[in-house]
Amino acid sequence: MTRTEIASLYQSPASFSGKKVTVCGWVRTIRDSKALGFMELNDGSCFKGVQVVFEDKKIDNFKEIAKLNVGAAVTVNGEFVETPQAKQPFELHACEILVEGPSSPEYPLQKKRHSLEYLRTIAHLRPRANTFSAAFRVRSAAAFGIHKFFQERGFIYAHTPILTGSDCEGAGEMFTATTLDLEDPPRGEDGRIDFSQDFFEKHTSLTVSGQLEAECMAMAFGKVYTFGPTFRAEKSYTQRHAAEFWMIEPEVAFNDLEDNMDLAEDFLKYLIRYALEHCMDDLLFLSKRLQEEEKDKKAEERSMELIEKLQFVLNHEFERVTYTEAIDILKNSKQNKNGKFQYPVTGWGVDLQSEHERYLVEKHFKKPVILTGYPKEIKAFYMKQNPDGKTVAAMDVLFPQIGEIIGGSQREEDYNKLVTRMQEVGIPVSSMSWYLDTRRFGSAEHSGFGLGFERLLLFVTGMGNIRDVIPFPRTPKNAEF
Repeated sequence: MTRTEIASLYQSPASFSGKKVTVCGWVRTIRDSKALGFMELNDGSCFKGVQVVFEDKKIDNFKEIAKLNVGAAVTVNGEFVETPQAKQPFELHACEILVEGPSSPEYPLQKKRHSLEYLRTIAHLRPRANTFSAAFRVRSAAAFGIHKFFQERGFIYAHTPILTGSDCEGAGEMFTATTLDLEDPPRGEDGRIDFSQDFFEKHTSLTVSGQLEAECMAMAFGKVYTFGPTFRAEKSYTQRHAAEFWMIEPEVAFNDLEDNMDLAEDFLKYLIRYALEHCMDDLLFLSKRLQEEEKDKKAEERSMELIEKLQFVLNHEFERVTYTEAIDILKNSKQNKNGKFQYPVTGWGVDLQSEHERYLVEKHFKKPVILTGYPKEIKAFYMKQNPDGKTVAAMDVLFPQIGEIIGGSQREEDYNKLVTRMQEVGIPVSSMSWYLDTRRFGSAEHSGFGLGFERLLLFVTGMGNIRDVIPFPRTPKNAEF
């Protein structure tokens, strides 16, 4: 069987005109009269489906097809007919319809509006719904765009381990990976679990980041990037947090903080432009969905129209501001003085919240913002310490409606400073000797950042919950499917 994907029909309809084609897909809608029926078929290759016209006099199993339920899988052989005067640009006149797999009348995705909350309960079927069909196609295109960006610029794709004995972020929110008998684990004299008897003979966890290993690779290849799953055992129920998510982490030798900011801005604009060029039908549908969802909100509470928001990022140079300058802006803002921030900005040293980040982007600068020079106490141990002794060469990229989308820094290349900082925050130097070796043997100025893939997808698709841009989300109390 030579199958033609529906996306191909839309790409060059004239080349199919009057020809026999075979399409396979799932029934979205079906209706019939006594001798004539209409079926909308979608195969997932693009947002749009194709209308199939079937007649009693042309197909032998007309009655069987007319009784099909939504969701049935079929193969259609028929003639491609252009219909420029109709609602759809073309349709398929069937000469044969084969039922690959019938669908029960209880199929939960009927032609009506389902809530996103309900669709999360049927995550195994929701990719067939328009919203998720669009969102996951954007996800696929964006993933390819990530590789394309870095490969075109000579980066090496580094596969970093999922299992690790190191806590990159130092937060301790990691999932333990063990083969020990959980009912009766071996214990030492102190009563604590004896991980020396475990598979790796040490306490091992799922990784929160591939950054430390990527730094090692960058000291050999110059430019590397990782793109893989990461895990955090933070019991957060917010719309922006998941226990399993994907991270993109480039590391570049001989790059300082300015170079790092340039790379981050170029990268984000490239991905947004790539989505607009390759997923416009999906994005237009998601934009319409968002407008419909927010139609009852006050004008000032509505989100920026999706395509406009994406163009907004492309059309503006990112504003580069120090943390100290941002604190002064926030502290003196009417929002803060009038008590409208949930977390008041009291002074230098506070960790900024999403509401503060969004204020800087949406109200004050009215463009994407990159904040630099954070207090070292609120940032990770590996960030380069600035000469003032108080701040580090960190950078966070802030976007409208989402806040922080990228976090990164220039890394501390000085061995002694790095050891001192690790001791200050309580990270055992002995367990990180391999990482410190990169500072002993040919250390070089280098920098990198992390982009949470799902955080980017929330921005690009306009979806409001991270659970809706991951096919099978893993969040507290949710490990189904």
